[in-house]
Amino acid sequence: MGRPKGELVVAGVRLLDRAAEVLRAGGCDPVFVVVRPGVTAAGAVVNPDPASGLRSSLQLGIDAAQQCEAVAVLLADLPGVSADAVAGVLDGWRPGRIAVATYEGVRGHPIVMSPDLWREAIALAAPDEGARALQRARPELVDEVPLPGDPADLDTPADLERWLAREA
Repeated sequence: MGRPKGELVVAGVRLLDRAAEVLRAGGCDPVFVVVRPGVTAAGAVVNPDPASGLRSSLQLGIDAAQQCEAVAVLLADLPGVSADAVAGVLDGWRPGRIAVATYEGVRGHPIVMSPDLWREAIALAAPDEGARALQRARPELVDEVPLPGDPADLDTPADLERWLAREA
């Protein structure tokens, strides 16, 4: 993207604030927001080295949520994921399992699992991965939760422009 995606403003709201509010409205409490140094947000956990990849941010978030029974992860650059999607995946989660949102048969976010399973995912993940490797390694644990919504990922300036054009 050329700049931190969480700082992008869509519909008048920073993407990281929007993601945190979607998690809260979907039933998550507490909500931790992993940010780069100098960024402020409610529930902020600072990643001192965000360039080391998604896995490092995930590790910090899971460490912050270690006392939680289950942890829902939602990336900030998914503005089409709703609070209803979060609530649906939370409702679909069972202890010892991985609940993952699907949109028209394609896996996406949010993903809900116990902190122990998240730590297993982190151990298997490449620097810019989250739970994919664990889902491949342990498919018998994955419960797909079909949801309506738009899982479009804003990874490039063109993605952002397409999203903003839809809102206009």
